[in-house]
Parts: sequence; structure tokens; C-alpha cells
Amino acid sequence: MTNTGRTTIMREDNRNRELYGSYPHSPRPSMPRITSREDYHVGLCGYILVILSYVLIFITFPFSLTVCLKVVQEYERAVMFRLGRILGGAKGPGLFIIVPCVDAYTKVDLRTVTFDVPPQEILTKDSVTVAVDAVVYFRVFDPVISITNVEDAPKSTQLLAATSLRNVLGTKSLQEILSDRESIAQTMQAALDEGTECWGVRVERVEVKDVRLPVQLQRAMAAEAEAAREARAKVIAAEGEQKAARALKDAADVIMQSPTALQLRYLQTLTTIASEKNSTIVFPIPIELMQAAIGSFRTS
Repeated sequence: MTNTGRTTIMREDNRNRELYGSYPHSPRPSMPRITSREDYHVGLCGYILVILSYVLIFITFPFSLTVCLKVVQEYERAVMFRLGRILGGAKGPGLFIIVPCVDAYTKVDLRTVTFDVPPQEILTKDSVTVAVDAVVYFRVFDPVISITNVEDAPKSTQLLAATSLRNVLGTKSLQEILSDRESIAQTMQAALDEGTECWGVRVERVEVKDVRLPVQLQRAMAAEAEAAREARAKVIAAEGEQKAARALKDAADVIMQSPTALQLRYLQTLTTIASEKNSTIVFPIPIELMQAAIGSFRTS
């Protein structure tokens, strides 16, 4: 089985456990798994307190039901502690019972949570200071671990996201930050997911929202872009002049082969001038007529 197949199976297994409300306490180096009744041993005083709590419930029945019965929503789970020890896996959704005075529980929201990473002043690889902010989507996939392994899982995830954003973008140049946002988001998601796995938190998506440049840098980039556009415009104009000169040279070669073509060009020019309705028309005298007049004058 490939690594991709194993990852898919693990994700499906976690999703099924979330849907059916079964969150077994997976073994972790920092938190041993509960495997027998001995793990629930609370000592003689603990048993006495439990017995007294049950007696109190029996004496105050049915009024004690208002304290013993608890409800969690479909998107929530309850992590129960009995005298400071975890009591099985997460409870819910629906109705469950607690023993007053000895049991305590904490609700954990399993819905996807969104938060904005505050703008971070980052020095890029090419020594440019930019302000970058991002959006992170995450959810709790194991309520027991999210309560026992970290004090505040959402807040810890937010702080880790801010530091990860600085670390990832510090290795990128300004051009890469502006053009490769998708790859940067994937790198951040992988780093965050690896760091929050032991907290029972899964990062689902990371998006780089905005990249703000200093005003001086914006002006310098605008001037550079304007100069580049002007240079391209001059090159294009020069290429146009070159092509026009070649076209005129070809036209002159054609006219030289037929003197009549020059006379037709004169007439065409007159037609163009007449269509503009000008008051003054300059009519060019053909050179051939001038040469004939000069020759007849010399002969006489």
C-alpha cells in the first residue's frame, strides 16, 4: 500500500470516528493510553467521594437530574474528568450523565474555525521589508488530545501560524511572494499541520490574503515599470519607421521602372487634396514638360 493510500485511510478513519462520536484515546509519548481499570484508580478517598456523590444523587432525586444530565450539540464533544483523570473518550453528541462533585467536563467545538493572522513585518530573501497577512482554517479532530496536550489549542494554533508565516516567507524573494502564493500557502499548511497534529488540531487551508509594500518601494517599482514601457514603445516606433522606409524604397523602385506611374501618383495626390476642400491647391509641374520647354528655348 502506498503512502497516499495510507494517508487516505487514516483520514477516513478519523472522519468516521468524528461522525459516530467515538474518539479513543490514541497513545502519545506525553500521554499514556487507558487500557484497564487500574488506570482509573483514584485511591480510597476517591472511592469514598464517588460513593457519597451517588448517595447525594439518590437522596435528592429527581432534583439531582438537573445537575447530572448534560447535553452537547452535534458539532460538540465533552471531555470528562473524574477527580482529575480522564474518564474514557469524548462524550456526545446528545445526552450524557455526570456525577456532581467528582466529575468535570469541558466542551470542545469540532467545527472549522477561521482566524486572521495579524500582519507580519517580514524581511524577504532579497532584503525587502513587506507586511503580509494570511487566513487559516482549522478544526479539532481529537477532543481529548486538544484538552490534555495543550492549554488553549486555538490560541496556540494562531501563534504558531504567525511564526510559521514569518519563517516561510523569510526564505522567499519578493518576486516569489507576489507570484507563487499558492505554493507558499501549501508550504505553510504542511508546516502547521505537522506542528498541530500532537494538539489534536488539523489545519485544512491557508491563504495569503495581502502583501503590502512600502510606499518608497511602490514608487520605485512604478518608475521602473514606466521606464520599461517607454523603452518598449520607442523600440516599436523605431521598428515601424524601419518598415515604412523599406516600403517607400520598394515603391520608389517600382515608380522608376515606369515614368507614367509618377504622373498617376501626381493625379492621385491632387484627388486627395481636392477631397479635403482646401482653398489653395499646389499643382506640381511634371519634369518632362520643363525639360521640353528648356530644349525648345535653347534651339530657338
